[in-house]
Amino acid sequence: MTTRWESDTPPALPAITPAGWVRVIVRALALIVLVFGGLLVLLLLRLVERPFFGLHRPMTPHITQFVCRNALRLLGLRLQVSGAPMKGQGAIVANHTSWLDIFVLNASKRIYFVSKSEVANWPGIGWLARATGTVFVVRDPAQARAQTQLFEDRLLAGHKLLFFPEGTSTDGLQVLPFKTTLFQSFLSPNIKSEIAVQPVSVTYHPPKGADPRFYGWWGDTSFGAHLLVTLAPARQGWVEVTYHQPLPVTDYQNRKALALDCETAVRMGHRSGVDAG
Repeated sequence: MTTRWESDTPPALPAITPAGWVRVIVRALALIVLVFGGLLVLLLLRLVERPFFGLHRPMTPHITQFVCRNALRLLGLRLQVSGAPMKGQGAIVANHTSWLDIFVLNASKRIYFVSKSEVANWPGIGWLARATGTVFVVRDPAQARAQTQLFEDRLLAGHKLLFFPEGTSTDGLQVLPFKTTLFQSFLSPNIKSEIAVQPVSVTYHPPKGADPRFYGWWGDTSFGAHLLVTLAPARQGWVEVTYHQPLPVTDYQNRKALALDCETAVRMGHRSGVDAG
């Protein structure tokens, strides 16, 4: 979760009907049971997993993936995946539309998000992020070496780290220019020859008749307000996740070239999905 993009056109959240409020309550209660029940199982399993496997997590990511897949089913948001998630070591980079990306991308592939350090202290979300193995980025030059070492350790342990290089969520109709700073970690001599970076495009298609930006979360819209509107529709839209060809890091001499090729692939895949409707 990141600071959100600002637009000259503010989001217009649709009014929730009485029937919509019933769906909000039913879906919210079901999601609470699913998410926090899954969290409890994950934490108990982690007590066994940690002493035997340390940094490796052979079991608990399956719990996260189960919870996220079923959360989408409870929401009624259909997931369509194309392309093949890479099997080798490396990172994932994707465009960022909404808090829904957490469920969508975890449902598609066992991954670990990279997030700003402030998220670790957010009530509820911070607990979930820490429990599921999120890597928290400290924006302090003095911590750069330790941060790079952490990325290396996680990537070499086989963790698929997922970055949002736009640095913000959007209205879902565009891909913003990628920031290149975090790509530098991939070029470390210790891991450069061992990993690839896989671009992924995420495209949301709204419920029939709804604003094309329905699932986008940006500007000063609160999480609570956006959550309620997302839970309300009788019939949801769908989301398309496209895995592009992984890019071997050894093919690149600098972070800007790597970031640009990733951005180009994500942008083309996203535009194709938006145009197809």
